[in-house]
Parts: sequence; C-alpha cells; structure tokens
Amino acid sequence: MKYINMRLLVFLLFTLFFFEANAQYEVLTKEEAVRLTLINNLGIQISENNAQIAENNAGILNSGYLPTVTGNGSASIDRRNTEGELADGTTRSAEGAETRSYSASVNVNYILFDGLGRLYNYKSLKEQSELSELQVRETIENTILQLFSVYYEVARLEENNNILSEALNISKERLQRAQYQFDYGQNTGLDVLNAEVDVNTDSINLLNSQQQLRNTKRDLNLVMNRELSTSFKIDTLVSFIPGLQMEEMYRNARENNVVVKQMEKNINISEYNYKANKSNFLPTIGLTGSYGWNESANNSPLAFTVQTTSSGLSAGLNLTWNLFDGGRTLTAVKNAKITYENQELFKEQILLEVERDIKNAWETYMNALYVLQAQEKNVTTNLNNFNRTEERYKIGRSNSIEFRQAQINLLNATLSKNQAKYTAKLAELQALQVSGQLLNIHF
Repeated sequence: MKYINMRLLVFLLFTLFFFEANAQYEVLTKEEAVRLTLINNLGIQISENNAQIAENNAGILNSGYLPTVTGNGSASIDRRNTEGELADGTTRSAEGAETRSYSASVNVNYILFDGLGRLYNYKSLKEQSELSELQVRETIENTILQLFSVYYEVARLEENNNILSEALNISKERLQRAQYQFDYGQNTGLDVLNAEVDVNTDSINLLNSQQQLRNTKRDLNLVMNRELSTSFKIDTLVSFIPGLQMEEMYRNARENNVVVKQMEKNINISEYNYKANKSNFLPTIGLTGSYGWNESANNSPLAFTVQTTSSGLSAGLNLTWNLFDGGRTLTAVKNAKITYENQELFKEQILLEVERDIKNAWETYMNALYVLQAQEKNVTTNLNNFNRTEERYKIGRSNSIEFRQAQINLLNATLSKNQAKYTAKLAELQALQVSGQLLNIHF
C-alpha cells in the first residue's frame, strides 16, 4: 500500500512539474508569428513610412492645382533736414522732418493652363504612390519568407533535438545493458567502452543541436523585433496546399507577381514623364490678382500733401511662351521617350525572368515532395531494420557494432526526413511568392 502511494505521489509531482515547465513557454503559432512580424518588423515599418511619404506627395496639396496666396507688408520712416525756396521767393526749412509710409497687400497667382504638364505630373505622383504600396508588399513578402525560413528551421531543430534525445536514451540503455553483461561475464570490457563512446557522441550531438536551436530562436525573435531572450515553443505541424497546378501558378505570376506589377507602374510613370516634358512646348496662361493698401504721412512744410491713403484691387492675365530654350526641352523629350521604351524592354525581360523563376520554383517544389516521400519510406525501412536488429541484439544474435550501425542508419534517415519536410514547405512558399499568392494563403 505504501508502495502504491509512493508511486502516486511521484506521478503527481511529475505531472505538476510538466505543466509548470510548459507554462513557462508560449506556443508560437504560425499565425501569431506573422502577426507579430507585420506589426513589429522594422523593415516593414520603414517601407510603410516611405509609402506614406509617396501618398502625401500624391495629394492635392502637392499637385499644383491650387492657387498660391502671398501676403506682403512694409513700413518705413524717413527723417531728414530739408530747406527749399517757394515760388514767391521765400525760403522755408525744416529740421527732423519725418516721412512715414505703410503698405500691405495680398497677392493671388493661379495657373490656368500649363500645357497639361501639371496633369501628367499629378498622374505620375499617383502612380509613384501606388508603386510605393507595391514596394511595401514586396518587403512584406520577403520578410514573411524570411520569417518562415527561420520559423521552420526552429521547428526542424526542435524535432531534431527530440530525435537526438531518443538516440541518446537508446545509447544509455545499451551502455547499461553492456555493463550488466560485463558484470556477469557475458561480454568483454570492449563492448562497454564502445557503448560509452557512443553515449558521449550522442550527447555531444544533442548539445550542439540544442545550442543551434537557441541561436535560431534568437534569429526568429529578431525577425519579429521582440526581446531576443523570449522563450517559446514552436508549432511543428506542416501541411501542404492541395491542388496546386503549374499552369495556374504561371498565369498568376504574369498577373500578380509583385515585380511585374512594379514594372507596369514604372512604365506608366515614364509615359507621364514623357507627356509632361512635351507640355513644355505649349504656353502657360496665368491669372494674378491682388489687394493693396498704402498710407504715407509727411510733416515737412515743403510737402505738397501731408497724408495720403490708397487701397484697391487689381487683376491681370499673363501668357508665357518659351519659344526657344536652346534645345533643352527637345532633348528632355527625346530622353523621356527613350526611357519609356527602355521600361517596355525591362518588362519583357522581367516576364522572361518570372517565367524562369516560376518553372524553377515549381520543379524544386515537386522534387522536394518526391524526396520527402522517399525519405518517409526510407525511415520505415530503417525502423523495421532497427527493430529486428534490436531484438537480435537482446537475445545475443547480433553484436553491438551491428546494433549501433542500425541505430545510426535510423537516426540519419529520420533527420533527413525531417529536413526534407521543411525543405519542401519552404519550396512551396517560394513558388507561391513568385506566383504572387504568398499573402493570399492561410499560414
């Protein structure tokens, strides 16, 4: 009865320790990792700020469509000694005679027509704003891909640690068995030494993997821009998207690839710049208007008037036509046209590169899936071989070298399958990025 109570107490203590240990670590799901990255990543924040600047530049306040209003004001005091002769021959003089003058005006200038250059510049700014949004999207896609490359590396290392820990336990059991057999004279001390060497080797492999896991977790915290020492567990579940088709992904790549979309915006910008330069051949018509007020006071006895005040409105229409500027406008138009043609050529080049990238990504993905299936079969084969070798070893029909070799084969096959699983998932994400669908899937 005491023995049963003791076992129950040990079980309860172990259960309590297990839950307390796991409570110290959050489970960082893929969705949470993406959310933290989108909120905290500094590269994304910088890109979004640049997009905000481009949006401000594309606003009506920077379009040139609004008039300019300026206010002017001045005041002056003139004090001097004067002396003058009047028409009747008398002479008058004044010491320290002051002349005061004040003026103020409000001026309005508005361009009625500038050859449509203002219109094309405004459209160009709109395109640049949309281009900046696409650059934000590209930054997000690259950051998400970077996030998952590190995330799945953490997952791989966590599974590797479990695999290596199990291998170490098997080696420890083998050492214990070899020690018992040596104590009872059933084998030589060489088996014990070989088992000890294997235990040390497995321990070192586990320690190195654990250190690599800690380093990679810090890399993941860096991508999410949070405290580097934050501890967490990882979601090691990997699921692949069913029904992906090469033809559909290629069609999506031509329509939705972020680099292709940016190239289209650059073409539009070049076209508007070309038209804006051509507008310099046309005249500019402007409207001006002002309201002014003036006042002057003179206490000199020689002044014709002592004080004057005037105010009023004025308006005007002006036309400016640059008939010849030495050929600068003509040169700018020619260069803008060549730039536009270059952008068209760049688009053709980008489309060829995207076609290459999607085909490479698709074949890499298909090959990775095939390797994963082969590795899974390899694990099954090595597991069967290890189980049979273990049974033979326990009854003395297989030696320690054969047992160790079967163990190593199973270990390597399991680690390779683990690597193949995450390699295939990353290949899938890379293919989705090229096709422009990376941000449209559920992680």
